[in-house]
Amino acid sequence: MAQRTRVAVIGGGQNVEHEVSLASAASARTALDPERYEAVAFTIRRDGVWCDAAGLPFGTSPASSLAGALPVLARCEVVLPLLHGPLGEDGAIAALCELAGLRYVGSPPRAGALAMDKWATKLVAEAVGVRTAPGRLVTAGDEVVFERPVVVKPVAAGSSFGVRLVRQSADLRPALDAAFDHDDRVLVEHVVTGREIDIAILDTPTGGFLTGPPLEVVVTGDLFDTTTKYGGEAEFLVPAPLSAEESTALTTAAHRVYQALGCRGVARVDFFLTASGPVLNEVNTMPGMTEASQVPKMFAAAGLPYPDLLDLLLRAAR
Repeated sequence: MAQRTRVAVIGGGQNVEHEVSLASAASARTALDPERYEAVAFTIRRDGVWCDAAGLPFGTSPASSLAGALPVLARCEVVLPLLHGPLGEDGAIAALCELAGLRYVGSPPRAGALAMDKWATKLVAEAVGVRTAPGRLVTAGDEVVFERPVVVKPVAAGSSFGVRLVRQSADLRPALDAAFDHDDRVLVEHVVTGREIDIAILDTPTGGFLTGPPLEVVVTGDLFDTTTKYGGEAEFLVPAPLSAEESTALTTAAHRVYQALGCRGVARVDFFLTASGPVLNEVNTMPGMTEASQVPKMFAAAGLPYPDLLDLLLRAAR
């Protein structure tokens, strides 16, 4: 057997997406071709302590456990950090890998930080001609007056945690409080009426880009919230039923945002498709990566099965 590539697969993390990340990491470890890859598991507990494949901590504190984990990480040829949300997807793990000189899958620190910050993402998108929902940034103590239906969301959180649809004045303050539970900065955006369409982009080992077939999220309620995402109530249509003109507009906008943010590896760019064209919702630089997640579904529909998708990401990172 040829020598296998050692891959550090990191899951967990210190945020509300901890369990989602664990699922992504477990799914990837199972799918990696055992003849080509040796998956080395790392878990970051909610308290920041790093643990090995057996769940044993490398140290007693976040600092000491990271120091203990680094020599094991250093013996891996590439890192697959399947961490979602703050202190992971936001560039923190990418920065650690950069400082340690480790090859890794995913966007560099700057792109991760920009994309995790929904307000910064809006500014970048608008600067390159991609529309976003009208809205404002709110911090604690700011006065917010209800004038129209809005969506309230934390600036830096994933999986729709803390996101609420507000249709009447009495619900605005509770929605703000729920969002502030996850971040000290909150977005209040106008409600956008349109179909929810996701575009997945990844770079390849040869320097080009692959774009998966557009995916439409069909929900029965008003909002694709956390309960809907993980309760099995949403339906994913791949490929989404779109005209050639709609598909081109969405794909062009997704590539424009991906490149403006400086993304690398895989990213999922989420839009509302309105009567007047695409409106950007958000960008995920490390989206859910179980075999049943949206991005693997999109590429599988294009003839790239989940194990091959992981292989492509790892080869590009190396």
